[in-house]
Amino acid sequence: MIKARVKEMEEEAEKIKQMQNEVEKMAHSTPGLLALSPEEKAEIDSRSIYVGNVDYGATAEELEQHFHGCGSINRVTIQCDKYSGHPKGFAYIEFADKDSVSTSTALDESLFRGRQIKVGIFL
Repeated sequence: MIKARVKEMEEEAEKIKQMQNEVEKMAHSTPGLLALSPEEKAEIDSRSIYVGNVDYGATAEELEQHFHGCGSINRVTIQCDKYSGHPKGFAYIEFADKDSVSTSTALDESLFRGRQIKVGIFL
């Protein structure tokens, strides 16, 4: 029994190692974001919002549709657990301009997929 359990643990460790390698490959495949200067990151943050209490089944397209009236959206990022791949329940939305950020705050506590979402800005 012990040998079987050790073998099972070794297989699980190998799976985790493969998942970590995949995450590292993905991080290196988007070098533009990693190579940004602190000023560039701050500028992107000034055009971005945090969206909390997001339904776990929500897609980036659905969030984009919910916020489409606020302005042009560059990117929607739904945060996921790096090991399980399951959504964490929050997202970030990057707009094309800063004015859209203040407009989006009007959607704070609005209903999205039956849940009251929280919209926050970066200071």
